[in-house]
Amino acid sequence: MTTLWDTTGTDVVKALSESRRAAGFVASGVALTLVVVANEKHVAAAEDAASVAAAAHPCRLLIVVRRQIEAPMPRLDAEISVGGRLGPGEAVVMRMYGRLAAHAESVTLPLLAPDVPVVTWWHGEPPERIAYDPLGVFADRRVTDAREAADPIAALHGRAEDYAPGDTDLGWSRTTPWRTLLAGAFDTVTGRPLSVKVVTAPRNVTGTLLVGWLRSRLGLDVDLQETAKRGIAEVTVEIDDGTTISVVRQDSHHAILRRTGVPDRIQPLARRTLGEQLAEEIKRLDPDQPYGEALGAATGLTGLNQRSPFRSHVWKDPMPAASPATPS
Repeated sequence: MTTLWDTTGTDVVKALSESRRAAGFVASGVALTLVVVANEKHVAAAEDAASVAAAAHPCRLLIVVRRQIEAPMPRLDAEISVGGRLGPGEAVVMRMYGRLAAHAESVTLPLLAPDVPVVTWWHGEPPERIAYDPLGVFADRRVTDAREAADPIAALHGRAEDYAPGDTDLGWSRTTPWRTLLAGAFDTVTGRPLSVKVVTAPRNVTGTLLVGWLRSRLGLDVDLQETAKRGIAEVTVEIDDGTTISVVRQDSHHAILRRTGVPDRIQPLARRTLGEQLAEEIKRLDPDQPYGEALGAATGLTGLNQRSPFRSHVWKDPMPAASPATPS
């Protein structure tokens, strides 16, 4: 591991090249660049999740910590490792102070692995608009987590209004086990669904996106009911031949699949770690059209997948506006 204090972007690029040569690392084995945006308070959790994703998908990992934007002087500290604590690939953790933190792309762009896609993940509250952050503008895939916002459902609507193909949210990856179970339960169904009920915790992003997915797939309104339990508790579908199919969460690892005329079955339904959720989202590097359809159906917006995947940077100063001087 190489640590550079009060350094420059050029020195970080040189140090990464030297570390790669010393480790005998083959750059051609890198499938993507994963840019992680985190704050200092939660950087350890972001590193843990990113290292899990990096172990599943060979990548160059760049962690950007915008620290003390209000600092009077810009400064860059960097930690560089190849095959170290942050996974088997290349990793750079950059802590940026002062105005440099508002221009993180100036240091990050020269560090992108050549000729591979770029994925940017914001750990914590998602940006108000992705175009405000150049780290998202140059990315091919952009991963947010609306659950981390002060108002998760409002944040989900913001993601829909701001959506461009290539965006995704970790709330969507949390629906995957439920979608898998429900799709499997319909393998032998010949009738037509008549009604759908979803029971979920209040203002739950994952439950809302699952409702959107069911609406977009089945073309039906979904009866959304709230529960005091954590996350999604139950999904029930009524079929026109009198069959009822339901998936009911039993505990944090299992669900009960019930179907009229068939004995109940215990099915796996594990709550996955943050790293596993992130690994799923960077597995595909093309726009996720089912997510766009589900997000649109969940928020009432249409045509999300027909939007342009390209963004232009919109400058927004992250520094709070100075208070007007008080006359003496």
